[in-house]
Amino acid sequence: MADSFQSSRPSSIPSSIKATRYSIAQIARHLDARIIGDENQIICAINSLADAQPGEISFLSDKRLQQELKSTRASAVLVNEATAEHCPVTAIIVDNPYAAYARTATLLYPQRIHIPGIHPSAIVDDNATIDITAWVGPGTVVEAGAVIEADAQIGPNCVIGKNVQIGKQTTLVASVTINHDCQLGERNLLHPGVVIGSDGFGQANDNGKWLKIPQLGRVIIGDDVEIGANTAIDRGAIKDTIIEDGVRIDNLVQIAHNVRIGADTVIAGQTGISGSTRIGKNCMFGGTVALAGHLTITDHVVLAGRSEVRQSIEEPGMYGSGTPLEPMKKWLKSAARFKQLDEMNKRLSALEKELAQLKNHSA
Repeated sequence: MADSFQSSRPSSIPSSIKATRYSIAQIARHLDARIIGDENQIICAINSLADAQPGEISFLSDKRLQQELKSTRASAVLVNEATAEHCPVTAIIVDNPYAAYARTATLLYPQRIHIPGIHPSAIVDDNATIDITAWVGPGTVVEAGAVIEADAQIGPNCVIGKNVQIGKQTTLVASVTINHDCQLGERNLLHPGVVIGSDGFGQANDNGKWLKIPQLGRVIIGDDVEIGANTAIDRGAIKDTIIEDGVRIDNLVQIAHNVRIGADTVIAGQTGISGSTRIGKNCMFGGTVALAGHLTITDHVVLAGRSEVRQSIEEPGMYGSGTPLEPMKKWLKSAARFKQLDEMNKRLSALEKELAQLKNHSA
């Protein structure tokens, strides 16, 4: 287990990323899984079914890839009980192969941990508190009153505002801005370009002139949250903007002031959530979803990509809106007919009246 091994493989994984070696038995124990086959083989990398080589592990979570399973050269494959009998190599049997893949990849490729300390080029206020086990990278600014807890990793060129709190084992990859008074819990991961706690879009109109409304709230982020690159989460106007535990947010997402997102909700890229909307737990939003403000979305709601939500959703389930993809000629015809719907409705109403009159005359 102690050393790293670089496999010669047709893989897109950079050669600089080296896996830690584990036996199949060790991996199975980590997953609390059952093995059919040789448990003593050493695994040195993870790969797709089609590209895997001896010494590598793969997984099958999509039935459409069963043909690739039959021809895989992997030393072991993560499969469920139903698929195990079709596995030509050592099978590691789990309930959820995709989740097992995530845990195995994390085991083989643990997050890089920097040596604790503060880079000489970082600018740290004397009144900031940084745990001795934390790392602060080059060019980072840490302002007065900020607290960075044990084993936190603050990458290059980040800005940590006044009185910010960053919990244990939280990682800011690079160029992340956490504005004043915001709080991050433990084991969070924020990717480059994330901005937490900028002013919400609060403006009041006074006889045609816009007056800025001071944004006095904070952003509070729970534990085990991941936020993708260039996502912005605005501070509340008065109430806090709150992201609960286990939330996953993709790149380029805009979350406005006073929003609350429930635990273990996942939000795909380019989604926009307007102010004061409350989203429940265990929701899933596809890409480019748009939500109006002051809505309530209950738990366990799934929104298809490009959905436009203008009213609250009170029942769990799958929802969608928008125009699905179709061939251009067909779409142009549909668009033309859409513009004619009002006129067609009038004509239909007139025909229905005429039909009713004819029925009355014949009665």
